[in-house]
Amino acid sequence: MRFSLVSTGVLATCLASSAFAADLPSRAAPIVYAPVFTWTGFYVGLNAGVGWAGSRDVIVTGPTAGSSGILSGGGSDGAFVGGGQIGYNWQSGAIVYGLETDIQYVDAGGDVSWGPYTWWAGRGSGDGAYFGTVRARIGYAMDRTLIYITGGLAYGGLNNNPLTGDTTSNVGWTIGGGVEYAFTNNWTIKLEGLYVDLSEGRKTRAFFNPAGGLLPAGTYTASTDSGNGAGLVRVGVNYKF
Repeated sequence: MRFSLVSTGVLATCLASSAFAADLPSRAAPIVYAPVFTWTGFYVGLNAGVGWAGSRDVIVTGPTAGSSGILSGGGSDGAFVGGGQIGYNWQSGAIVYGLETDIQYVDAGGDVSWGPYTWWAGRGSGDGAYFGTVRARIGYAMDRTLIYITGGLAYGGLNNNPLTGDTTSNVGWTIGGGVEYAFTNNWTIKLEGLYVDLSEGRKTRAFFNPAGGLLPAGTYTASTDSGNGAGLVRVGVNYKF
Protein backbone atom coordinates (compact mmCIF):
# COMPACT_ATOMS: atom_id res chain seq x y z
CA MET A 1 0.00 0.00 0.00
CA ARG A 2 2.81 2.37 0.90
CA PHE A 3 4.65 1.44 -2.31
CA SER A 4 1.54 2.29 -4.35
CA LEU A 5 1.21 5.70 -2.74
CA VAL A 6 4.89 6.48 -3.44
CA SER A 7 4.55 5.41 -7.07
CA THR A 8 1.45 7.51 -7.50
CA GLY A 9 3.21 10.57 -6.04
CA VAL A 10 6.22 10.14 -8.33
CA LEU A 11 3.97 9.79 -11.36
CA ALA A 12 2.00 12.93 -10.43
CA THR A 13 5.24 14.90 -9.97
CA CYS A 14 6.55 13.83 -13.42
CA LEU A 15 3.29 14.78 -15.12
CA ALA A 16 3.28 18.19 -13.42
CA SER A 17 6.92 18.80 -14.40
CA SER A 18 6.16 17.90 -18.02
CA ALA A 19 3.19 20.26 -18.12
CA PHE A 20 5.26 23.09 -16.61
CA ALA A 21 8.10 22.49 -19.12
CA ALA A 22 5.63 22.67 -21.98
CA ASP A 23 4.60 26.13 -20.82
CA LEU A 24 8.20 27.48 -20.88
CA PRO A 25 9.36 29.56 -23.90
CA SER A 26 11.08 27.60 -26.64
CA ARG A 27 14.89 27.88 -26.67
CA ALA A 28 15.26 26.90 -30.36
CA ALA A 29 17.68 29.08 -32.38
CA PRO A 30 15.86 31.91 -34.21
CA ILE A 31 15.71 31.82 -38.01
CA VAL A 32 17.89 34.53 -39.57
CA TYR A 33 16.96 35.65 -43.07
CA ALA A 34 19.66 37.03 -45.41
CA PRO A 35 18.95 40.60 -46.55
CA VAL A 36 17.51 40.93 -50.07
CA PHE A 37 19.88 42.68 -52.51
CA THR A 38 18.66 46.02 -53.87
CA TRP A 39 19.97 48.20 -56.71
CA THR A 40 18.78 51.37 -54.99
CA GLY A 41 21.60 53.71 -54.11
CA PHE A 42 24.28 56.14 -55.18
CA TYR A 43 27.33 54.83 -57.08
CA VAL A 44 30.61 55.95 -58.70
CA GLY A 45 32.89 54.07 -61.05
CA LEU A 46 35.41 53.87 -63.88
CA ASN A 47 35.20 52.47 -67.40
CA ALA A 48 37.35 51.73 -70.45
CA GLY A 49 36.70 50.42 -73.94
CA VAL A 50 37.01 51.04 -77.65
CA GLY A 51 35.15 53.43 -79.94
CA TRP A 52 34.69 53.80 -83.69
CA ALA A 53 34.29 57.38 -84.87
CA GLY A 54 32.18 58.45 -87.82
CA SER A 55 33.64 59.65 -91.10
CA ARG A 56 35.36 63.03 -91.27
CA ASP A 57 35.69 63.16 -95.05
CA VAL A 58 36.39 66.43 -96.83
CA ILE A 59 34.72 66.89 -100.21
CA VAL A 60 36.73 69.12 -102.54
CA THR A 61 34.98 70.76 -105.49
CA GLY A 62 37.29 72.21 -108.15
CA PRO A 63 36.85 74.63 -111.02
CA THR A 64 37.55 72.09 -113.76
CA ALA A 65 36.54 68.54 -114.57
CA GLY A 66 38.65 66.02 -112.70
CA SER A 67 39.78 68.50 -110.04
CA SER A 68 37.23 67.39 -107.43
CA GLY A 69 37.68 64.59 -104.94
CA ILE A 70 37.19 63.27 -101.44
CA LEU A 71 39.77 63.35 -98.66
CA SER A 72 39.17 60.53 -96.22
CA GLY A 73 39.60 61.75 -92.68
CA GLY A 74 37.81 59.37 -90.38
CA GLY A 75 36.66 55.88 -91.13
CA SER A 76 36.07 53.15 -88.60
CA ASP A 77 39.48 52.80 -86.96
CA GLY A 78 39.14 51.84 -83.31
CA ALA A 79 40.28 54.23 -80.60
CA PHE A 80 40.71 53.88 -76.85
CA VAL A 81 37.90 55.38 -74.76
CA GLY A 82 38.07 55.71 -70.99
CA GLY A 83 36.60 57.74 -68.16
CA GLY A 84 34.38 57.75 -65.12
CA GLN A 85 30.69 57.77 -64.23
CA ILE A 86 28.46 58.71 -61.33
CA GLY A 87 24.77 57.93 -60.83
CA TYR A 88 21.83 56.88 -58.70
CA ASN A 89 19.35 53.99 -58.99
CA TRP A 90 15.84 53.47 -57.63
CA GLN A 91 14.37 49.96 -57.55
CA SER A 92 10.64 49.20 -57.48
CA GLY A 93 9.97 45.48 -57.65
CA ALA A 94 12.03 44.15 -60.54
CA ILE A 95 12.16 47.53 -62.34
CA VAL A 96 15.21 49.74 -61.81
CA TYR A 97 15.23 53.44 -62.75
CA GLY A 98 18.37 55.53 -62.77
CA LEU A 99 20.24 58.67 -63.77
CA GLU A 100 23.89 58.61 -64.81
CA THR A 101 26.46 61.11 -66.07
CA ASP A 102 29.92 60.33 -67.39
CA ILE A 103 32.96 62.00 -68.96
CA GLN A 104 35.20 60.21 -71.48
CA TYR A 105 38.64 60.73 -73.00
CA VAL A 106 39.02 59.60 -76.63
CA ASP A 107 42.48 58.77 -77.99
CA ALA A 108 41.58 59.53 -81.60
CA GLY A 109 44.22 59.63 -84.33
CA GLY A 110 44.58 60.09 -88.08
CA ASP A 111 45.18 62.86 -90.61
CA VAL A 112 43.69 64.12 -93.84
CA SER A 113 45.94 65.17 -96.69
CA TRP A 114 45.84 65.57 -100.43
CA GLY A 115 49.15 66.33 -102.05
CA PRO A 116 50.72 69.36 -100.31
CA TYR A 117 47.47 70.43 -98.61
CA THR A 118 48.10 69.25 -95.08
CA TRP A 119 46.08 71.96 -93.36
CA TRP A 120 43.19 69.54 -93.31
CA ALA A 121 43.40 67.95 -89.90
CA GLY A 122 41.57 64.73 -89.24
CA ARG A 123 40.95 63.12 -85.90
CA GLY A 124 44.01 64.64 -84.29
CA SER A 125 45.93 62.36 -81.97
CA GLY A 126 46.72 63.87 -78.60
CA ASP A 127 44.29 66.76 -79.05
CA GLY A 128 42.24 65.76 -76.03
CA ALA A 129 39.12 64.64 -77.87
CA TYR A 130 36.41 64.03 -75.31
CA PHE A 131 32.69 63.64 -74.79
CA GLY A 132 30.29 63.38 -71.90
CA THR A 133 26.71 62.18 -71.43
CA VAL A 134 23.79 62.75 -69.09
CA ARG A 135 21.46 59.75 -69.40
CA ALA A 136 18.37 58.10 -67.98
CA ARG A 137 18.48 54.34 -67.40
CA ILE A 138 15.67 51.82 -67.02
CA GLY A 139 16.14 48.11 -66.61
CA TYR A 140 14.88 44.78 -65.34
CA ALA A 141 16.61 43.23 -62.34
CA MET A 142 16.95 39.48 -61.85
CA ASP A 143 18.34 39.58 -58.31
CA ARG A 144 21.98 40.65 -58.86
CA THR A 145 21.79 40.89 -62.66
CA LEU A 146 20.43 44.05 -64.28
CA ILE A 147 19.61 44.37 -67.99
CA TYR A 148 18.98 47.98 -69.03
CA ILE A 149 18.59 50.51 -71.81
CA THR A 150 19.86 54.08 -71.58
CA GLY A 151 19.72 57.35 -73.49
CA GLY A 152 19.92 61.10 -73.19
CA LEU A 153 22.12 64.14 -73.82
CA ALA A 154 25.67 64.03 -75.20
CA TYR A 155 28.18 66.86 -75.44
CA GLY A 156 31.83 67.43 -76.34
CA GLY A 157 34.03 66.89 -79.38
CA LEU A 158 34.96 63.54 -80.87
CA ASN A 159 36.93 64.92 -83.81
CA ASN A 160 38.85 67.96 -84.91
CA ASN A 161 37.30 70.14 -87.58
CA PRO A 162 38.94 68.86 -90.77
CA LEU A 163 38.99 72.36 -92.27
CA THR A 164 40.50 74.30 -89.40
CA GLY A 165 42.14 71.78 -87.09
CA ASP A 166 40.10 73.14 -84.19
CA THR A 167 38.54 70.73 -81.75
CA THR A 168 34.78 70.93 -82.11
CA SER A 169 32.46 71.01 -79.12
CA ASN A 170 28.82 70.26 -79.79
CA VAL A 171 25.64 69.00 -78.16
CA GLY A 172 23.86 65.91 -79.41
CA TRP A 173 22.30 62.68 -78.20
CA THR A 174 23.19 59.14 -77.19
CA ILE A 175 21.41 55.81 -76.88
CA GLY A 176 22.49 52.33 -75.86
CA GLY A 177 22.15 49.52 -73.39
CA GLY A 178 24.01 47.01 -71.28
CA VAL A 179 24.08 44.41 -68.56
CA GLU A 180 25.38 44.89 -65.00
CA TYR A 181 26.14 42.29 -62.33
CA ALA A 182 26.63 42.84 -58.59
CA PHE A 183 29.30 40.41 -57.42
CA THR A 184 29.14 41.82 -53.87
CA ASN A 185 26.60 44.05 -52.12
CA ASN A 186 28.72 47.10 -53.03
CA TRP A 187 30.71 46.25 -56.19
CA THR A 188 29.23 45.79 -59.66
CA ILE A 189 30.68 45.19 -63.12
CA LYS A 190 29.01 46.15 -66.40
CA LEU A 191 29.29 45.72 -70.16
CA GLU A 192 27.76 48.61 -72.11
CA GLY A 193 27.36 49.76 -75.69
CA LEU A 194 26.53 53.33 -76.74
CA TYR A 195 26.08 55.32 -79.92
CA VAL A 196 26.95 59.00 -79.50
CA ASP A 197 25.99 61.58 -82.13
CA LEU A 198 27.51 65.06 -81.97
CA SER A 199 26.77 66.19 -85.52
CA GLU A 200 27.93 69.72 -86.10
CA GLY A 201 26.51 70.30 -89.56
CA ARG A 202 28.40 70.83 -92.78
CA LYS A 203 31.34 73.26 -92.79
CA THR A 204 32.82 74.83 -95.93
CA ARG A 205 36.00 76.68 -96.79
CA ALA A 206 37.24 78.21 -100.06
CA PHE A 207 40.90 78.27 -101.00
CA PHE A 208 42.92 79.26 -104.08
CA ASN A 209 45.27 76.79 -105.68
CA PRO A 210 48.06 78.52 -107.66
CA ALA A 211 49.42 77.27 -110.94
CA GLY A 212 52.17 74.70 -110.74
CA GLY A 213 50.62 72.62 -108.00
CA LEU A 214 49.33 69.10 -108.21
CA LEU A 215 45.86 70.48 -108.91
CA PRO A 216 44.78 72.83 -111.70
CA ALA A 217 44.96 76.50 -110.79
CA GLY A 218 41.74 78.00 -109.52
CA THR A 219 39.50 78.48 -106.54
CA TYR A 220 38.34 75.33 -104.76
CA THR A 221 35.63 74.72 -102.18
CA ALA A 222 36.20 72.19 -99.41
CA SER A 223 33.27 70.96 -97.32
CA THR A 224 33.11 68.52 -94.45
CA ASP A 225 30.50 65.87 -94.06
CA SER A 226 28.12 66.36 -91.16
CA GLY A 227 29.02 63.21 -89.29
CA ASN A 228 30.56 63.48 -85.85
CA GLY A 229 29.23 60.35 -84.23
CA ALA A 230 30.78 57.24 -82.72
CA GLY A 231 29.84 53.83 -81.47
CA LEU A 232 31.61 52.41 -78.44
CA VAL A 233 31.75 49.29 -76.31
CA ARG A 234 33.13 49.55 -72.79
CA VAL A 235 33.40 47.67 -69.52
CA GLY A 236 33.10 49.38 -66.16
CA VAL A 237 33.12 48.84 -62.43
CA ASN A 238 30.96 50.69 -59.91
CA TYR A 239 31.03 51.03 -56.15
CA LYS A 240 27.49 51.30 -54.74
CA PHE A 241 26.99 53.07 -51.43
